[in-house]
Amino acid sequence: MEKDEIRRHDSFQSFDEICSIAEEKQVDFLLLGGDLFHENKPSRSTLVKAIEILRRHCLNDQPVQFQVVSDQTVNFQNAFGHVNYEDPHFNVGLPVFSIHGNHDDPAGVDNLSAVDILSACNLVNYFGKMVLGGSGGSTAVALYGLGNIRDERLNRMFQTPHAVQWMRPEPQEGCEVSDWFNILVLHQNRVKMNAKNAINERFLPRFLDFIVWGHEHECLIDPQEVPGMGFHITQPGSSVATSLIDGESKPKHGNQYRPNKIPLTSVRPFEYTEVVLKDEPDIDPNDQNSILEHLDK
Repeated sequence: MEKDEIRRHDSFQSFDEICSIAEEKQVDFLLLGGDLFHENKPSRSTLVKAIEILRRHCLNDQPVQFQVVSDQTVNFQNAFGHVNYEDPHFNVGLPVFSIHGNHDDPAGVDNLSAVDILSACNLVNYFGKMVLGGSGGSTAVALYGLGNIRDERLNRMFQTPHAVQWMRPEPQEGCEVSDWFNILVLHQNRVKMNAKNAINERFLPRFLDFIVWGHEHECLIDPQEVPGMGFHITQPGSSVATSLIDGESKPKHGNQYRPNKIPLTSVRPFEYTEVVLKDEPDIDPNDQNSILEHLDK
């Protein structure tokens, strides 16, 4: 999209609006479900714009209510080993937690992602290897992140005994393991049937409470309960239309909980219409000119 002269700024405008809303609402943190970058090696222009947006909305004097109580050196295995808002050299008022997607996944000899650049700049908290335990007010939150893995491989792992192990948070004073509100954010193909190139919702453990499903582009923001599993799934969808499919034409929105849907106003309108040539009396399917004339109406 960066090379599209008309839409090249759309994604930046939507991301800026999302961060602006989060800052205005003084949320505890902003959770990104992967693919912040569409290219594995984003251009310098894209990196600069992303850094500018994050600096504009995340660096301020707002107090952060979300406190990480798990071992941060395990949660953030980088040179610093702690969340960015606990760095004494930075004033971070809007914490951002992010996993990687299939577009901005780690690569190369050092297995680094473009998200690592933002993490090294102290603008995002790149996580996903171990459960992150935190508390916001009176709520204990266990945050699980699963960055994108090739679907066929992850599908096999889920069906292989003991191949996938889920770590539970350690009991805290006045808070048992069962008291935690467990959130999972992942970036995989979603499916409701037995397919090898996607992840079945029933592969996931029943102790989870809320799942943020990235990767899928259609916005299904209303939490959907999975029968017999005990958790709900929300699918935020992409913040801008990136492909010509019906799901992209849907409006984009940005234990006990209450979802608050906030429609994005900066998204370019996208309309999707399906034309069946054989059902149109004024079209000869073998005549390209008649097809183009019909589509131009």
